[in-house]
Amino acid sequence: MTEHGNYSLEGKKVFVAGHRGMVGSAILRRLSTEACEVLTVGRDKVDLRRQSEVEDWLDAAKPNAVFVPAATVGGILANDTRPAEFIYDNLMIEANIINAAWRVGVEKLLFLGSSCIYPKMAPQPMREDALLTGPLEPTNQWYAVAKIAGIKLCQAYRRQYGCDFISAMPTNLYGIGDNFDLQSSHVMPALMAKMHDAKLKHAPSVTIWGTGTPRREFLYVEDCADALVFLMKNYSEEEHVNVGSGTDLTIRELAETIKRIVGFEGEILTDPTKPDGTPRKLMDVSRLAAWGWKPRVSLEQGIAEVYRWYCDERVTAGV
Repeated sequence: MTEHGNYSLEGKKVFVAGHRGMVGSAILRRLSTEACEVLTVGRDKVDLRRQSEVEDWLDAAKPNAVFVPAATVGGILANDTRPAEFIYDNLMIEANIINAAWRVGVEKLLFLGSSCIYPKMAPQPMREDALLTGPLEPTNQWYAVAKIAGIKLCQAYRRQYGCDFISAMPTNLYGIGDNFDLQSSHVMPALMAKMHDAKLKHAPSVTIWGTGTPRREFLYVEDCADALVFLMKNYSEEEHVNVGSGTDLTIRELAETIKRIVGFEGEILTDPTKPDGTPRKLMDVSRLAAWGWKPRVSLEQGIAEVYRWYCDERVTAGV
């Protein structure tokens, strides 16, 4: 297959930018099964938004391969209330790493985007060629524009300098290490935290944002990390690749699933005064599936695994 390139990680130095985040830490766990040397650096030593710091560190570390899951992320509320942070931080992080990677001769780089890059009313399921065919969802346009720029940076460095830089677009991810802060979290951890607290307080109900009708696709972060390593080894083309489960459900159905796993016995209410966001976000994952990759963890399995971890973390923290 012409789209495939064979890149071996064996004996290579592999830098994971943003290794403390949910996706970055999952990539670390996945790379522990590869015969490679993993490189990381904390934000106390290198601020990825500062060009000179990134260049100096990469020049000294000289990685062979780079994964770029590093990003400033959040849900609808965070995106809508902190637009400057979301566009500036993400533009700086990706531009600094991609440019420095070219400068120091990195062999292969994988940039991680987001499904919010697609137009709000993109045909479903969303194919890779839907990019830039219509207006973005207004609430997360700042983040989306930055991520689109990251894809274009990889394409530009590939065209001008022959760099083997590729991009992957994951769907909504969830997993161990997720952000459960209700002011900045995504829908899955927010619902889990709300349901858990409601269970402990014997609350009669939990209210979810919006109408509950938007449809969303979710992928367990361990599966995402496996797909990213698969692409790093096997893919070498300009176009970004969708990474998802290929199935979706309504936010209300998600809430009911989490309610069942958490053991909350109250009622689920909706708040139509809050924004729904994009009506549906389902990725067309046929390209990745055709190459033989598919997720291993079902939504129920994944949510149960994350909930066990969440409960353990709360016990450890004495909450």
